[in-house]
Amino acid sequence: MPARNVSGLKPANITYEEAATIPTGGIYGLHLLRKANLQSGQRLLLIGAGGSIGTYAVQIAKLFGAEVTCVDSTGKLDMLRSIGADHVIDYTQEDYTSNGETYDAIIDVVGKSSFSGCVRSLRQNGRYVLGNPGLAGMIRGSWTSMTTDKKVIFESASHSAEDYTFLKGLMEAGKIKAVIDRRYPLEQTAEAHRYVDTGQKKGNVVIIVQNNLEN
Repeated sequence: MPARNVSGLKPANITYEEAATIPTGGIYGLHLLRKANLQSGQRLLLIGAGGSIGTYAVQIAKLFGAEVTCVDSTGKLDMLRSIGADHVIDYTQEDYTSNGETYDAIIDVVGKSSFSGCVRSLRQNGRYVLGNPGLAGMIRGSWTSMTTDKKVIFESASHSAEDYTFLKGLMEAGKIKAVIDRRYPLEQTAEAHRYVDTGQKKGNVVIIVQNNLEN
């Protein structure tokens, strides 16, 4: 993180390893949900739900009162159920844009969804949030927003003290938690990257810089 970024105090009841997941997963998950303008009782489709950002977004969306459908690979589905997902879809087995289901908001965390399929799966006045948009997606999104009642949204998250305070409160109240798959010492950072690149990571992978920070 740039040194100029706003930061916040570590929640008192979590480890430093868990706290390290908040500036990316927590902040960006919260940002995408706010851009989706998610309301209680609405239906959310979360694509790429099993990673750092997605695992926070699932939990926060449930606190907002949404019905959450998560899309990811086979090995992550049980974990997603355990953190609150109402429904899970294995994208290796099912085309989630052609099953007849529609949603008030769709969030694509990883930027690999079918643009036309997702727009088709939106309800009237639905919001399609691109967490990792390419140029083509931004152009098509702008055109869709101008010519239909559906909105395509893409905007980078900023780090605000208010967001850190909000997440700190949720974690200290036990309402959300960090999902950590593996921990690696600093000297095994390359191996950690190799594991992340397999696409099997559930939640976060954490690099431990110093083992005695809490002593």
